[in-house]
Amino acid sequence: MALPPGPRLPRVVQTAAFLLRPLKFIQACRRRYGDVVTFGTSFDAPFVMVFDPELIKRVFQGPHDGLHAGEANSLLGAIVGQRSLLLLDGAEHLRQRKLMLPPFHGQRMRAYEAAMRDAADRAIDSWAVGEEFALLPAMQSIALDVIMRAVFGVEEGPFQDELKRRVRATLEPVSRRLGVMVLALSGGRFGSARRLQEFQRRRRALDEAIYAEIARRREAPDLEQREDVFSMLLLARDEHGEPMTDEELRDELVTLVVAGHETTATGLAWAFDLALHSEGVLSRLHAGADDRYLDAVVKETLRIRPVIPGVGRVVRGEPFELGGYTIPPGIEINPSIVTVHGRADLYPQPRAFRPERFLVDDPPDTYTWIPFGGGTRRCIGASFALFEMRVVIARILERTMLEAASATLDRVERRGITLVPRDGVRVVLRRPPRPASEQAEAVVLSS
Repeated sequence: MALPPGPRLPRVVQTAAFLLRPLKFIQACRRRYGDVVTFGTSFDAPFVMVFDPELIKRVFQGPHDGLHAGEANSLLGAIVGQRSLLLLDGAEHLRQRKLMLPPFHGQRMRAYEAAMRDAADRAIDSWAVGEEFALLPAMQSIALDVIMRAVFGVEEGPFQDELKRRVRATLEPVSRRLGVMVLALSGGRFGSARRLQEFQRRRRALDEAIYAEIARRREAPDLEQREDVFSMLLLARDEHGEPMTDEELRDELVTLVVAGHETTATGLAWAFDLALHSEGVLSRLHAGADDRYLDAVVKETLRIRPVIPGVGRVVRGEPFELGGYTIPPGIEINPSIVTVHGRADLYPQPRAFRPERFLVDDPPDTYTWIPFGGGTRRCIGASFALFEMRVVIARILERTMLEAASATLDRVERRGITLVPRDGVRVVLRRPPRPASEQAEAVVLSS
């Protein structure tokens, strides 16, 4: 079967282009070959990239037993484990997804708001007035604090501090710029025996802490009264009345850390970078924007600065028809989030930061705005991440006056699986923060 057209450059050259200038390379190929393009790199067999919303819709609505997203995520198995929702396909994925959905549904989000505000307050109170600092590490600290409280249900103290340390150490390989490439080229062996041994030691240390907490939590007398995600997963039962195994719990908890830590932190950093360089947006936010406008700011941030560049599906079973081509089994299809979000026919002046795009009667839909993927594989924590971003942004704006340290936006850099601000979004705190207690009192009086 003939694959869609694509560059005939050697794989090593295409690999270099993806590492050094991915967006320019992809856009050039789209202009030359159209909305379905075949690429090939040193760490990927030929794969097909898709840039058209209608074709992406076909992929997202395709048969879950014929398009395997879990297989496309297999490189993360060394971190998240083989029972992770990210790696499962077919019926196993649907079972696990149903077990995990309730904690992330609807009004459940409100139970986590206090933890999100508290995490933001701790970060704000550590900032020095008048001194330039990088916002990304602060947002990473906030996101990890939220995970400790809302997901793990672990209060402040020595155990939380140790758990954080072990989480950071285990995630280090995928947070470095070339971490995932090394993972891919080494077949999951991290390039050397010494590095593999060190990673395995770190992962064992994290696993020991998680399995000990699973055992302790199963015996907790107040399990049914707790609102953290961990406790709700312990109580979850499938259609046959079966609970998650310890291994499944471990893998899903680590998955939630991987999917909700670096990604949300990066989204928050980008939101401030964009807002601080947009006087109109910043003025409206400081004037006390309503939830609808704040939501639009978050969505426009994730449009213009998507944290994940694309998602994947591996064709299995029967060939998959797409855009007039027949994609054979074994080929991965990649809807390109970055490219779709940058299409001028969908988003006029696509490089402009305009939250108003999401305030019109006909806002971008689920196939033109896809920062969390789509279909049955849409990120299970999407609502959690959007809510956390709104809460944290609002809290920081309530208490502080930040100013960009540079006249220009930070540059995009591929680091691990995410697209991060190269310099971490450098800012300056221009005046002492308003006291958290004063702000809490103001909220009570206005409610």
